Amino acid sequence: MANEEIRMKAELRTEQGSSAAGRLRRAGSVPAAVNRIGGGTTLVKFDAHAFKAMLRHHTSEHVLVMLELDGQDVPALMREVQYNVMTGYPIHVDFGEVSLSKKLRVSIPVHLFGEPEGVKVDGGILQQSIRAIEVDCLPMDIVEHFDADVSSLKLDQSLFVRDLKLGDKYTVITAKDVPVATVVSAAAEEVVATAEGAAAGTPEVVVKGKKEEGAAEGAAPAAGKAAPGAKAPAAAAKAPAAKK
Repeated sequence: MANEEIRMKAELRTEQGSSAAGRLRRAGSVPAAVNRIGGGTTLVKFDAHAFKAMLRHHTSEHVLVMLELDGQDVPALMREVQYNVMTGYPIHVDFGEVSLSKKLRVSIPVHLFGEPEGVKVDGGILQQSIRAIEVDCLPMDIVEHFDADVSSLKLDQSLFVRDLKLGDKYTVITAKDVPVATVVSAAAEEVVATAEGAAAGTPEVVVKGKKEEGAAEGAAPAAGKAAPGAKAPAAAAKAPAAKK
C-alpha cells in the first residue's frame, strides 16, 4: 500500500547564509531548499513544530511530500535532513521536485516478521543480510518499508530478493539471488562471531532460537579506561637499595 499523502506548507525565503538560517531557526522555522525539475533551486522555510511532527510519523529515507508553495502544489521527495548534533532538531532539509508520472529509483527498507521454523524448532539464528532493496516505482507508490514473512524458513534456508512479493508496481533492481534473511545454526553463528576482524557487511543477527547465557555482571571496563569512580592503582613500592 502506498503512503498516505503528506502535505506541508512551505514559505518562500530570500535570505541565504548561515546567519540568515540561524535567525530563521530562532524564529521557529526550518530552512530548506527545493531542487526543481526545470533546473535551479527554490529556497523555502517550514514551521519547525509542524515539520518535526511530520518526521515523527515518517521515518523512511525517502518521503514524498506535497509542498504547498506560492499557491501551487509541488510534489517533492525529501532527500536529506540535517540535524543539530547536540539537540537532535532538524536544521536544514533538501527536497527534489519530482514528476508523479515518472518512475524513480529508490531504496526501500525490508522489515521481517514472523518466527522462523528453524529458530522455533531447531534453535537456529535468524540473520538479516540486507536492510533495504532498490526498486523503480512511481513517486506515489513509495512506501515506508516492505514486509517479508520469514515464518516458513527452516534451518539453513534463505529468503531471497526473488521471493519478495511486491506486486507489479515495483521493478526490482537489486539482484534477485541476493539473500535477504537466512536461518543458520547456532554453531555456525558462533564461528562468525568469534572470527577476528570480521569483514564489513557481516549479516546482522535478528533472532536467536536459544537464549544465550548473559554476560557476567560487573564486567571489566574497556582497556585503557578506569571504571567510573575508581581510583588509579597506586604505583608499586620501590624496593630498598641493597646494602653493600
